[in-house]
Amino acid sequence: MSKSPRIYLSSPHMGTDEFEFVREAFATNWIAPLGPQVDAFEQEFCAVVGSRHAAALSSGTAALHLALKLAGLKPGAEVFCSTLTFSASVNPIVYEGGRPVFIDSERLSWNMDPSLLEAALASRAAGGILPAAVILVHLYGQCANIAAVAELCERYGVVLIEDAAEALGARYFTAAQAPQLSIAGDQSLGAAQAGGSRSPRSRELVTDNQEPITGAPTPRVSISPGTIGRMGIFSFNGNKIITTSGGGMLVSEDETLIRKARFLATQARDPAPHYEHSEIGYNYRMSNVLAGIGRGQLRVLEARVEARRRNCAFYQQAFSDLPGIEFMPEAPWGRSTRWLTCILIDPARFGFDREAVRMALAAENIEARPVWKPMHRQPVFAHCDRFGGDVAEDLFNRGLCLPSGSNLAEADLARVVDVVRRVGGL
Repeated sequence: MSKSPRIYLSSPHMGTDEFEFVREAFATNWIAPLGPQVDAFEQEFCAVVGSRHAAALSSGTAALHLALKLAGLKPGAEVFCSTLTFSASVNPIVYEGGRPVFIDSERLSWNMDPSLLEAALASRAAGGILPAAVILVHLYGQCANIAAVAELCERYGVVLIEDAAEALGARYFTAAQAPQLSIAGDQSLGAAQAGGSRSPRSRELVTDNQEPITGAPTPRVSISPGTIGRMGIFSFNGNKIITTSGGGMLVSEDETLIRKARFLATQARDPAPHYEHSEIGYNYRMSNVLAGIGRGQLRVLEARVEARRRNCAFYQQAFSDLPGIEFMPEAPWGRSTRWLTCILIDPARFGFDREAVRMALAAENIEARPVWKPMHRQPVFAHCDRFGGDVAEDLFNRGLCLPSGSNLAEADLARVVDVVRRVGGL
């Protein structure tokens, strides 16, 4: 007997415009890295997220690697990072010889706990050696408490890098009448690392007409994650909310940083008629063909966000009478994309644990995955320092990511629901 069609966790979802941009790349023979599609993709991406400058790269990991180099990370220096994340958020620290230090999650958004970050920064400041950077991950399509983390980084003179690989399309809200957010200063990164004073600059925020999450309708503004820190990174991997097959983006308000990133990403070739190199470079630039796919995908971003939010709402309604199932909260400071719908299963109340549900779904040809295993519990990072960890461990032990693709039909969602309800005896 043949199996039912496979339901994937988060499969690519192509639109109608991507092929025309790719056709244009073929027609003009711009196949190699760089070209007019790359230039246009960078400009259009900046317009969508509200950043001034961007470099299209081969992956989000490449973007984070370059961000750390641009932040001046030296061998032996520490970098603070969320522990509840994918290893790509941490690996580039080690590429440069840095030492990861992991910060636990808070339960409201599952992202970095600002109170633990403050304790970690205070501890290192007391010892006279601050980290080279803080990598703030925006997990599963939801913004971390950006303002709180940004304020701490500014107070201690530490570079903030936002890992928004999973959060393109999310929004972070602030009251319309509030002062503009202060962003990393124009001062050189080296001076900031030395603890020098900052001259903060502000950026105009983008007006958002969406109704507030709670309370009476009031004006507010919203910003994209990845655009508040000194640098931000995004991913267009095949499982992300939009994809270029493989690719990423580095954004910053500082044109000098992006110009340097482009130089390093194209093998650090010096201006000369021959091949001249005074620095080590990388082959990190995005191809013109893949940028064409990205341009088409960018046009359907908001539709993809709404589809994934509908998926989550469907699951929430379907499981509303099931004891022991709790959804990842939507933090009051933003709009999550619900890139992945994540649930927590309490085995004492539901009757079965996370693994029993996952295996039951797998038996029906449905892909589901545990929430990220905390980095401090990964064998390769077990020696690293950490602040907290119990929250992330609990989320991993009980957390399950359900199929969440924007191309799922209601019948697909119903199949998932049916399996979970059968495991729960309903």
